[in-house]
Amino acid sequence: MDKTAVIVIDMINTYDHDDADLLLPAAEAALPAMVDLVERARRHDVPVIYANDNFGQWRSHHGELLETVLAGPHADVVRPLSPDENSLFVVKARHSIFYETPLSYLLRQQGITHVVLCGQVTEQCVLYSALDAHIRHLKVTVPHDAVAHIHADLADAALRMMERNMGARIPLTADLRW
Repeated sequence: MDKTAVIVIDMINTYDHDDADLLLPAAEAALPAMVDLVERARRHDVPVIYANDNFGQWRSHHGELLETVLAGPHADVVRPLSPDENSLFVVKARHSIFYETPLSYLLRQQGITHVVLCGQVTEQCVLYSALDAHIRHLKVTVPHDAVAHIHADLADAALRMMERNMGARIPLTADLRW
């Protein structure tokens, strides 16, 4: 049986960037499913890993990133998904959660063979992360109601590519079983 981890991608976010006005409505719409996914994972002792951009702040750590975001105008989108004391955290600098991060090593150390990806942006970071997980021979699930997009048409195409080309499962969050 596969050991699963839920990976929350880029949800600790100030939304002070290009396309934020397009991303925020999708993030707000996906937030309930993301919160449900993370809460269910925690109840079932499924590891929750946050993989988040550091916004070029190379002297920061995840606590500082979270403090900055929670003090900002979009804290209501971030607060419900805040890491808890058992959450793991990987800082990333580029689109993929694997690119030059210790995530592959962490997953191997934890015996993880299946990742459930949620967060943002479906047609960018989620897509590239799913591909990188696939080429590492990990099983990939992307609940389509727990990811946020900038462009709906590109997100739909990205989800189809993940399903068809990578064998990813694309269920509703409510249909996931641990």
